[in-house]
Amino acid sequence: MSKPHPERPSETERTVDAPPLSPDIRRHLGQNLRTLFTDTLSAPVDPRLEALIARLNQPKR
Repeated sequence: MSKPHPERPSETERTVDAPPLSPDIRRHLGQNLRTLFTDTLSAPVDPRLEALIARLNQPKR
């Protein structure tokens, strides 16, 4: 568990104070993020991670 940082505003404070992003800026950010993470998203998933995900899908005992 992480400790709160007094120098960092909480998530609610940040969203209240920050102006909304324009559609053009949101589109630009989205395109750049997709370009940045394309390789990561197309890479094969590590077998250990696949096993953990499979365990999440199993019913609790």
